[in-house]
Amino acid sequence: MKAAIRAGTPPSGDNIRCMAAPTKTETLTGEFKLHAILLGGALAVMWILEIADLLIFGGGLDAYGIRPRSIEGLSGILLAPFLHGGFIHLAGNSIPFLIFGSLVLFHEIKDFVVTSALAILVGGLGAWLLGGAGTVHIGASGLVFGYFGYLLLRGYFRRSIGAIILSLVLAVSYGWMLFGLLPFQSGAISWQGHLFGFLGGALSAYLLRGPDAAPKRGSRAV
Repeated sequence: MKAAIRAGTPPSGDNIRCMAAPTKTETLTGEFKLHAILLGGALAVMWILEIADLLIFGGGLDAYGIRPRSIEGLSGILLAPFLHGGFIHLAGNSIPFLIFGSLVLFHEIKDFVVTSALAILVGGLGAWLLGGAGTVHIGASGLVFGYFGYLLLRGYFRRSIGAIILSLVLAVSYGWMLFGLLPFQSGAISWQGHLFGFLGGALSAYLLRGPDAAPKRGSRAV
């Protein structure tokens, strides 16, 4: 049996819908918007909580930070980066959070997510284990140092020219931040959170170094 073929009227131009790949400009615009949502959203949460803490809770939210070697204080590991001891403290963390966070996001969103998670967890556990008795650790500085550690060591682990140049520029421009990792800090500074947050970022740089980081046998790294 022959199949019947029915001739029809070809579709008009108004009914034709063409599928086209997004242009480079559209892709970059979409990525920029997503980066702005991730960084701006996290920063907005910090500022909203600080305003609420001042106007509603009278500073009571700070008690939900990391309380060393206290079971109840373990929940502070996830909460501490969003809590601050005043607007000066928050403002001091906001700018480096945006700068370093943007640089981490510039590579891949996955790098930002992994680095953020490791900086929060490793930095928080370090403060919980080594923090002084009766202290409460709050602030996004451990997260900032995590991003800094990732960016500083990514060039070493990745072995790419761009990553190495960025690491060197950051080392020259922000190398003074490394003093914040030392235990000889004046005032209420959580050097434990700084140090272990930095180590969390360094661990992220190692884990995300990529398959091409190590030179093949018999070849030279450039």
